[in-house]
Amino acid sequence: MSVGRLFVAVSPPAPVVTALTRAVDAVRDAPGAPRWVSPESFHVTLAFLGDVPRARFAGLIGALGPVVAGAPPMTLQLDGAGRFGRRRPRVLWAGVVGDVDALSVVADRLAAAARHAGVPVEDRPLVPHLTLGRWPGTAQADPQLTDALVGEHGPAWAVSEVVLWRSPLGRPYERVTSWATHQA
Repeated sequence: MSVGRLFVAVSPPAPVVTALTRAVDAVRDAPGAPRWVSPESFHVTLAFLGDVPRARFAGLIGALGPVVAGAPPMTLQLDGAGRFGRRRPRVLWAGVVGDVDALSVVADRLAAAARHAGVPVEDRPLVPHLTLGRWPGTAQADPQLTDALVGEHGPAWAVSEVVLWRSPLGRPYERVTSWATHQA
């Protein structure tokens, strides 16, 4: 039995979500646009934990909290856009700038803590981004949308918490718990 598919992420504050939504609204109905992510779901994933067994859940929670408490102060900002998938774009994303080196260190430590708690995590370097939309397998994608989303998307923000989310299939993400960073 599992608690579901979990991931750890940082979410931008309301002013950033508003600015990013405005930028997306300008291209929302463009031909070749992706299936857009709901603004309520905007986040920067730090670690995807997958389907976590119930027996590992308490240990996982206990392992992740201290990592967040020990995180350095971080300020992030969304800037520009890009896509995953060269010949066949699959994901359109907003870029993350600012203290991304510190964010990568925290992501690595979260993954190590999860592994120590018995939850396998892929060993991949963090590519900080915020997913804006996904092109389904049959859709004709417009890779030029990245050009329409140049520039900053809202103000820089201090990361004040890290959130553990559940990702139920076909439903909105569910907040499981969160930890304040020491700058909160």
